Amino acid sequence: MTDKIGILFLQAQEAFGADAAVHADIMRHLDRSRFDVHLACTAGDGEREPASLAALRKVPNTQLRVTHFAPSLSKRGPGSRLRIAAAGTAFLADFAALCAYMRREKIAIVHSSERPRDALYNVSLAKLTGAKSVVHVHVKWTADYSKPSQFGVRHADAIISISRFVTRTLVEWGRSPASIHTVLNGLEIPNWDPNVDGSAVRRELGIAPTDLVLACVSRLFSWKGQRELVRAFARVYASLPNARLLVVGPDVEGGRFLAELEELASSLGCADRVQFTGPRSDVPQVMAACDVFSMASFEEPFGLVFLEAMAMKKPVIGLDNGGTPEVIEHGKTGLLSPPWDIAALAENMLTLLRDADLRRSMGEHGRARVLEHFSAERVAQDAATAYQRILAAR
Repeated sequence: MTDKIGILFLQAQEAFGADAAVHADIMRHLDRSRFDVHLACTAGDGEREPASLAALRKVPNTQLRVTHFAPSLSKRGPGSRLRIAAAGTAFLADFAALCAYMRREKIAIVHSSERPRDALYNVSLAKLTGAKSVVHVHVKWTADYSKPSQFGVRHADAIISISRFVTRTLVEWGRSPASIHTVLNGLEIPNWDPNVDGSAVRRELGIAPTDLVLACVSRLFSWKGQRELVRAFARVYASLPNARLLVVGPDVEGGRFLAELEELASSLGCADRVQFTGPRSDVPQVMAACDVFSMASFEEPFGLVFLEAMAMKKPVIGLDNGGTPEVIEHGKTGLLSPPWDIAALAENMLTLLRDADLRRSMGEHGRARVLEHFSAERVAQDAATAYQRILAAR
């Protein structure tokens, strides 16, 4: 009987974002008859358990090592230098202990995101222990990322990319195509039940039964396209007075972008039909409450939220660039328009809002596409294949 392959995932970030969720899905579904799965997750600042640790400790059959990573240099504030200096001895000792842990557990592959500490730790640990380093890139890659991130992506033994679009950006930056393994994202499909009732959300938000609702769920910032969405919706509202737009998500610009969007909706005469809800924890119910999902994100690396809407049997609208066309099949599961073309975006909205049968057909196709191609189990299987190829390349 051959030995199992030891995989160590790194999570230095306290937040539990979309990248960590993808890694959690891989950890959860890797075949335990072939792999021993380990996780080094941040202990945080000691005041409270980090969100990432709280979420990732729930992944079954995973050997968890709570770790004191080097403090983030991006955290500024009173006493930050003192805290960093005080943490120095602790993280150096833990780094050495983590190396010893890897040797003892026969870790063959270290897997992390492209975030600065994760990528830097990944390559450093792998080189010191003889493991292979795999950096999982979840973003469009450019030369603008931090030096630690660039070091990790440049020197990792292999890259996992979330879309063919992201893979192209890595190759254009200079990474060898042979060292990149494209593994499209997926969903824990049982978490997205199209039979969920969205009526409570509609009542809470004052949405009438006859209203036709467009929804967007995303962090609020310029590249996610909420500005273009509001502009297109103003045209839709001029033709469909019972149309509504829900914009769900936090403003990552400290409220400045939200204020701009609210002013834009007011200037376009549709402020009373555009609702900014802020972040919500009941996204499946929000999806159930809407008729169409729309996000005009420019050069979206993948678009996991499109999969979520499709899994809820909702037709989706996006832009024909980035990784979005790898998710949305134009004319089958949704509609795509050229970037910055407000008229075309508005026309796609009108097409779907006016045609209930088309919405139903596209929703059915979308759900079937997710079931066939975008399960979390498939992501783990693709990652396992990548691991085998990376190890075979020795």
